[in-house]
Amino acid sequence: MTTHRLLSRRTLFALVAFVSFAAAAFASKDKPVIGLSLDTLKEERWQHDRDIFVAAAEKLGATVIVQSANSNDPAQIQNIKSLISREVDVLVIVPHDGKAVGAVVKEANDAKIPVIAYDRLILGANIDYYLSFDNVKVGEAQASYAVAHLPAGRKARIVRIYGNPADNNAKLFKQGQDNILDPLIKAGKIEVVHEDWATDWKPDVAKKIMNAAITKAGTNIDAVIASNDGTAGGAIQALSEEKLDGKVIVTGQDAELAACQRIMRGTQAMTIYKPLKTLATHAAQIAVDIVKGKPPVVTTTIDNGFKKVPFIFEPVVSVDKANMMATVVADGFQKASDLK
Repeated sequence: MTTHRLLSRRTLFALVAFVSFAAAAFASKDKPVIGLSLDTLKEERWQHDRDIFVAAAEKLGATVIVQSANSNDPAQIQNIKSLISREVDVLVIVPHDGKAVGAVVKEANDAKIPVIAYDRLILGANIDYYLSFDNVKVGEAQASYAVAHLPAGRKARIVRIYGNPADNNAKLFKQGQDNILDPLIKAGKIEVVHEDWATDWKPDVAKKIMNAAITKAGTNIDAVIASNDGTAGGAIQALSEEKLDGKVIVTGQDAELAACQRIMRGTQAMTIYKPLKTLATHAAQIAVDIVKGKPPVVTTTIDNGFKKVPFIFEPVVSVDKANMMATVVADGFQKASDLK
């Protein structure tokens, strides 16, 4: 009788241990843990991405561990290593430098952790998916808007302020701008009087570029094609010192509150609205789905130097004063009451 009871207890303990092990092994499929590695949270845009992504993931039953690198490559690499060591189920990465981050992705591959590049492509690495907007189209939209509003009957003089040279998206924005501008430059209809790259997308760097442009070419400038709202803001600061704010076309991107306010006041001409809610929500859904073994169907790829990566992109919208309420405000991205 004693032996029988002993065996029964052993059997019971074994069953409990097995069930506990099984629950641990499959718990992540029901409640995935997502590691979200962000380049920075300094810019309003990335705060929006984080908040939307986390809310969408939690609604799907996932937990999100968020880390920001403050635009520092070694810090981001260490953040990613930390997330890998914590055995997250999937990594979602917004790289500061697409090449620098690529090296640490191999560690995620070895740990069998899927990797999603969010908004910015990770280069030379075996990533699973890339979610972004069509960044070439962003650049085309910026340049097209500027061209449509340039003065007629004479050669237009423009300044070009590119983004962070380590950010692959900045190069794609330039590529899109080039698609529109190059034929007009070759035809002698547009002259680029100054151009430079704004390290880390810093507005103060953009201001210095704009100051240099004015020193070099004078105040006879028709447009500034700035690649995002932060650099647009820096350029406008420099223009305001010469009492040129509102007299020069300035483009932007991200529909940040300060930029939308400038557009309504007339000192910035346009921005590109990228429906972050759609992108971030979609990214959260895909992150959860691939953990559960339900990868999305993707028909487009992009070459990152290692392989053709499945690429999912969302459309973008050019926004100026005329359609601000019908786009940015109607979507709840910014409040009408704040745009004064």
